Amino acid sequence: MAPDDLAGQVAQALRNTHAGLLSAGAGFGDVVRLTFYVTGWSPDKIEAFMTGVTAVAEDIDLPLPMPPSSLIGVDYLFERDVLVEVEATAVLD
Repeated sequence: MAPDDLAGQVAQALRNTHAGLLSAGAGFGDVVRLTFYVTGWSPDKIEAFMTGVTAVAEDIDLPLPMPPSSLIGVDYLFERDVLVEVEATAVLD
């Protein structure tokens, strides 16, 4: 079951992204761009967002500061309880 808070969902989405990268023979060191889609975004959510990032960064080898990133606020994602989606672009030699 997915967490129901933003920090928990950011952490889980990054873990999932890491697993996807690994399955392609890549890692966050190969990522050249991250895009985060967050429902109901407002600047006061940045603390919860960054709490999720820092909670898993070391475990998944996510460099801090992160690769170039965008955070896009959206009304909703594919399911009402999903608060964040991550899109990663990686370049492999």
